[in-house]
Amino acid sequence: MFGSTAAPPSAAEDRSTRGPTHTPPTRRRRTDRRPVRLAAAVSTVGLLAGCAGAGAVGGGDGREQIIVAIVSNPQMQDAISLQDEFRAQHPDVDVRFVSLPENEARAKITASVATGGGEFDVVMISNYETPMWAANGWIENLQPYADATDGYDPDDFIPSVREALSVDGDLYSVPFYGESSFLAYREDLFDEAGLEMPERPTWDDVRGLAAELHDPDADFSGICLRGLAGWGEVMAPLSTVINTHGGSWFDEGWNARLDSPEVLEAVETYVDTVQSYGQPGAATSGFGDCLTRFSQGQTAMWYDATSMVSSVEDPSSSTVAGQTGYAPAPVDETDAAGWLYSWSLAIPTTSEHKDAAWDFVSWMTDKDYIRLVGEEIAWERVPPGSRLSTYEIPEYAEVSQAYADATLTAMGEATQANTMVAPVPYPGIQFVGIPEFQDLGTRVGQQMSAAIAGQQTVAEALEQSQSYAETVAETYRAESASASASEPDAEPDAASTTESTDAGGS
Repeated sequence: MFGSTAAPPSAAEDRSTRGPTHTPPTRRRRTDRRPVRLAAAVSTVGLLAGCAGAGAVGGGDGREQIIVAIVSNPQMQDAISLQDEFRAQHPDVDVRFVSLPENEARAKITASVATGGGEFDVVMISNYETPMWAANGWIENLQPYADATDGYDPDDFIPSVREALSVDGDLYSVPFYGESSFLAYREDLFDEAGLEMPERPTWDDVRGLAAELHDPDADFSGICLRGLAGWGEVMAPLSTVINTHGGSWFDEGWNARLDSPEVLEAVETYVDTVQSYGQPGAATSGFGDCLTRFSQGQTAMWYDATSMVSSVEDPSSSTVAGQTGYAPAPVDETDAAGWLYSWSLAIPTTSEHKDAAWDFVSWMTDKDYIRLVGEEIAWERVPPGSRLSTYEIPEYAEVSQAYADATLTAMGEATQANTMVAPVPYPGIQFVGIPEFQDLGTRVGQQMSAAIAGQQTVAEALEQSQSYAETVAETYRAESASASASEPDAEPDAASTTESTDAGGS
């Protein structure tokens, strides 16, 4: 199998074996907020290129030091800049950050947590890792902490996000922000060209609109789409295109399906769209490049994460703030097509400072933090898609008029039932919720990126991708067959004939 990880416990294992190794206090009180000085915040935060083992007390001043590993993106950098506020509330806790680009952070965090390295007290993960790591006993059950913290209100988390971060109803990581995907488009340019965005656009609609607005001579593209290799880059939007066209990575019997006609049609649609009407150098474009191009007025449309709004609608950095409309993710055979993803915070079971770690986690994911970002930085920069109450704040409601409803609708529709044609044996929409997917998705992403670059045909890319997927599928088919063989025969129903067969299966 690709990758290596401990096997999860059986479904019948008692939940108590996955509970917290540390008992949280009976009730935790929130400290009153104090004024924050942003000018001095960044200089007082330790940004570590590396770190000693978690558990050290820094500076010899008796403060309890925790090491927090996060992904380096604008929302997380905002959190770092607000650390004076956290220190004012928790003067006995010294927070040190390891802030890394996504691919590097994911690899470092996974290696540390999976091996019990103990370097980190708080880690930033997602709804991909959370259920698997919880089953493996690698991260704490945070539900007791959340329930025991005054005013934290875990029921305020957006239901689809909360469910994705929970195991048996208990949160094992808590969302910093959540996202689905939608289609951003320049309303002003559409009006000038006499074009109208359909209420529920199809991929044929998107291609037609992109063709109308594409102007490569003016360095202006009809659309921007990710092409950068990586399961969290090109494969995120592309997997939703595969889903809505009726394709999937695997069918219910764990047969690899990347060579199916549905997947071929979906990938050809995506590749031809970005080659014909997309940005130059698309094979090296990720979220960041498309964000820059769209916010600087270099493309007419962009299909990507709903979290884009924090930057697209920030007038201090975007030239298209207030000129952008948001439509649902483009569809083909399904009613919806968006993905579901959440950057969340978890506490490794190896941490020796779980109380201090929770102090930080709860601060960074609390309702008060949302208001803090709005008041001290900008309401446009508020982490979206985590709490329902965010959308009830008057100041945020005012700046989010163009995208609040579109965001909540996209996140509410982001289920397999809404976005896929046929059932699949794995969790996830834009990813396959198995440990091997990090490697599999990376390999397939490389093939898709090469097709976008014109280095091979889509058919060639899918032929190689199918072989990768089939290697993984063989293992899961074998495990499924073994599990079926080990199940005891059902007792015959006394009322049934001896020749009858149970149509419901075992």
